[in-house]
Amino acid sequence: MNIERIAFLLVFGLAVIWFGWRVFMTKSMVRSALSLLASMVAISFMFFVMQAEFLAVLNTMMMATEMTIMAIFMMMYMMDPGGMGNMDMSHQKKTSIVFALLAGSGVATVAIFTAWIPANEAVPLPAQQNHDLGIELMQRSMMIFETAGVSILVAMIAALATALSFKPINK
Repeated sequence: MNIERIAFLLVFGLAVIWFGWRVFMTKSMVRSALSLLASMVAISFMFFVMQAEFLAVLNTMMMATEMTIMAIFMMMYMMDPGGMGNMDMSHQKKTSIVFALLAGSGVATVAIFTAWIPANEAVPLPAQQNHDLGIELMQRSMMIFETAGVSILVAMIAALATALSFKPINK
């Protein structure tokens, strides 16, 4: 890997860690959701740097949609989505710190003591990756995706039918 790619991975990796930390340190649920979205976008940029464009675009589209829906529902149903009150969003702080330190030291140990092979030599070009993924999806995984698609469609139709069957109560 060249030095520019390593530098970009380091910068985006630090952004992932920073925004991931901000998720738990803010009192606002909306800011927490936006920090989580920023962390996921930084992961997508890391995918771009590693020439995995399909994963980068897929991750960004999925996370942006999911975070938008989550922020809307939080604003609708939570007592204090803006964090203006005294609501504390962090729980079990000492336990969380212990587990974070254990997980961080485990990741650092693996990163330091693993013999890394040159990743670019073993990975096919992005066009070949997309081709191979398409072949995989259209062969043995096709029935799984078709079943999931039909199941989601049936669930949406059932939810719409259920919502339309309720009549408002007139007093």
